[in-house]
Amino acid sequence: MYDERVPVLVAGAGYAGLSAALLLSWRGVRVLLVERHASTSFQPKAFGVNERAMELLRVVPGVEEALRKRSEGIPQDIRIAIASTLTDPDPQMIVHGSDDFAFVRDVTPTSGVGLPQSLVESTLRAEAERHGADLRFSTELVHFEQDDDGVTAVIRDRASGDTRTVRADYLIGADGHRSGVRERLGVPVEGRGELGLCRSIMFRADLSEQVDERTLTLWYLRNDAFDGAIVTGTGVGVHVMAINFDPSLGQSETDFTEERCVELVRIGTGVPDLEVKIVDQNTWALGHAVATRFSSGRVFLAGDAAHTMPPTGGQGGSTALQDGCDLAWRLALVLSGQAGPGLLDSYDAERRPIGKLTADAQLANLGFRMPPAQRVDFPEPVADPYSYMLGHRYHSKAVLTEPGDDGSIAEDVRHLTGRPGGRAPHFTISAGGEEMSVLELFGRAFVLLTGAGTQAGAWASAAATTAERLGVQLEVYRIGEDVRDVSGDWAARYGVTDAGAVLVRPDGYVAWRSPSPAPDPATALHDVLTRVLARD
Repeated sequence: MYDERVPVLVAGAGYAGLSAALLLSWRGVRVLLVERHASTSFQPKAFGVNERAMELLRVVPGVEEALRKRSEGIPQDIRIAIASTLTDPDPQMIVHGSDDFAFVRDVTPTSGVGLPQSLVESTLRAEAERHGADLRFSTELVHFEQDDDGVTAVIRDRASGDTRTVRADYLIGADGHRSGVRERLGVPVEGRGELGLCRSIMFRADLSEQVDERTLTLWYLRNDAFDGAIVTGTGVGVHVMAINFDPSLGQSETDFTEERCVELVRIGTGVPDLEVKIVDQNTWALGHAVATRFSSGRVFLAGDAAHTMPPTGGQGGSTALQDGCDLAWRLALVLSGQAGPGLLDSYDAERRPIGKLTADAQLANLGFRMPPAQRVDFPEPVADPYSYMLGHRYHSKAVLTEPGDDGSIAEDVRHLTGRPGGRAPHFTISAGGEEMSVLELFGRAFVLLTGAGTQAGAWASAAATTAERLGVQLEVYRIGEDVRDVSGDWAARYGVTDAGAVLVRPDGYVAWRSPSPAPDPATALHDVLTRVLARD
């Protein structure tokens, strides 16, 4: 017997858990999320949500606006360097400012948002609750068992000690890098493991003479006293300095007295008489580990539970957000009966290679920003970070890869090919007199794009017939009739003729395309959707 019944149970209210809860509830799926802590993060932690994560989150009306409103007054420009102190006269610049990434404006209709994790989490929490998600803080997942039909879990209220038994169809383990869910599943991890410990010191100080307060400044520090980093302009009234320490050398958390922290801040800023107020401290492990499986039966791993990576490059949080959004659309389709359970197998097949690619890239960045003597056997940094941020490709049974596909998991985001498995290329359309990106048509359901030629009617009719037969939500847009192609080259961007068609998944990825007219569009579409949705 059980006390509660829900379709999806989520463990953990970090980026992955909150994004999954938000996107599931928005899609009409009841979800229960439990989090052992009393609230979302107080520490700024990760900073920024990248463009790909924003593409996925903004499909929920109001979410993008809420995040951007929270970012008002927070620096949206960024400078990154390697230096001895914040006042180093000759820092080694890595990023000079947002203009370094100006080309991104041509490949996506949105932009990243500069927000500390504390504000992102609180915003996602509010949005998830607004859509009906049941979020229970100070509540922990104690135990779970799964069978062929679902998951039975025991949760405990940490304040009262009361326990309840919950029956769910599926469980998402988004419970961090020391994931109890992953441990319970017996899923091992691969990678460098724990790379060291870091002490984060939140402090208040007037640094207006040292940094431009309108710019987020991230300095990787190397000096005689310590290795670490300092972040200013977080937008929450504090600065953060991270200090690496090594217990094998006799160093410990107890070394970080308030007096010592003040001294370290003064060394790191390069201002010996700086007035410093220590606000908070915490210790975290610098790690590099990727689970060997992201799913096991009816249980899925997301965020740090699936892939732990160094913060160098700032993509850990955004990757976790994408995990949650990615699970949500798949689970919603399966729970509604539009897809077969086999669709869920594609989560591991698609997200694990990207999780590993991103974690390895972050590790390479760490090596580049460390003192030379510590870089032994570290991989080389990726030449184009946006190739894995906005140009990654998927390969699974939910993608009908074309003959001759090279199997690449990343491509040049400036020249997306429209191949199945790739992110759908952005171009500007006009609908109802309003210009927007074609990407704004995606997110709610599968979408079929076709031209406005003589074949368009056949594709539209076939889509209506197939959607009704399979009970699948499928939207059709005829470029040149339903919407106007402002650029005039949609067919070239997607690698089809004007009489061809492209099927785009709810996550904005191309599932299949017909470069030219199909002899029998209805049969072709039925076969394609049956295979992509694991309905066979």
